[in-house]
Amino acid sequence: MMALAGSWLVVATLFTWVTLFRLGRRRALPPPALRAKVLLLRPFDEPTEREVKNLSEPLAPGVRQVVLAAFRPPSAVRGEWLFSDPPGANRKAGHLSYALASLGRAGEVVVCADADVRVTEALLASLIAPVQGGAALCTAAPAPEGAVDAAGHALRGLLSRTHHAFVALDAMAAGAPAVCGKAMALGPAAIDELPRLVNCIGEDLELSRRLHARGHRVELADAVARTPAASQTLGAAVQRITRWMQVLRAHRPALYPSIPLVFAPTIPLVLFAAWSGSPVLLGLAAGLFLSRTALSVRLSGLSVSASWEWLAGEALLLVAFVHSLVLRDIVWRGRRLAVSAGGLIRVVT
Repeated sequence: MMALAGSWLVVATLFTWVTLFRLGRRRALPPPALRAKVLLLRPFDEPTEREVKNLSEPLAPGVRQVVLAAFRPPSAVRGEWLFSDPPGANRKAGHLSYALASLGRAGEVVVCADADVRVTEALLASLIAPVQGGAALCTAAPAPEGAVDAAGHALRGLLSRTHHAFVALDAMAAGAPAVCGKAMALGPAAIDELPRLVNCIGEDLELSRRLHARGHRVELADAVARTPAASQTLGAAVQRITRWMQVLRAHRPALYPSIPLVFAPTIPLVLFAAWSGSPVLLGLAAGLFLSRTALSVRLSGLSVSASWEWLAGEALLLVAFVHSLVLRDIVWRGRRLAVSAGGLIRVVT
């Protein structure tokens, strides 16, 4: 048992060092200028005050915002409204597929952004540049901001300061990149593939996998998709990340066991080392803890402020993984969805 724990500590620490090395080789480019006409699609199902505010922000020149909803948006919302009430199990993919089939695109680059994302000119330019350079898909890493409670800090820690930050995931990608569809620019191949995913949960992951399998480039934008770290209970945060774990199990079953092995092993390993009293294990555990803290600081732009959030993020991820072990169906917005291989879903109730 001691040897197993020691080996696990070494592997997890090496995983962090390799991530730090690969992140060190990345060079952020200056934000490009927005030199394209943009069709900005905004699915809008359950509006919040923050989402209405986002959709009411001024638009950069050349940006045509189209809100996709089954109801007329509030008068403050800018742009056009396209009535959309998709029948498929994945409403977001249904909204986008319907819009792509219904709207003309006279030389416009298609960008899709969730209503809770604060879209800026810099974000649009960063998403569009790779697509104009031949990429089939470009996505932005989510960056929760404004955390005010334990759940918000844990979510921000997970998505911005741990190995589950999409910048770190991209640096360590082997095969199809892990992507988040909060904000993404679509090239012709992605536009062609998306309508086939209206009954698939985790359409962003599956879209990345299919495009990569066909030899297309999938890239990560330099800019991030800023979203609110909305006030919520810890239980709601666990449910949200549990759904992500269920999606991972459906789409990338071989990677599913990597969550406790290298993404969220710190707490159980440190506790075991403390229980064992072994100087060797305690030293290895300290090395892992310091390595993960260094990764957190690196991901936050060398800021030590709230560097402890990575530990809350790992705890959230580990609890959600354990929760996902006993759940098969996914509950999303009041509907129970049965999930089969490849992320195909059907509404149960």
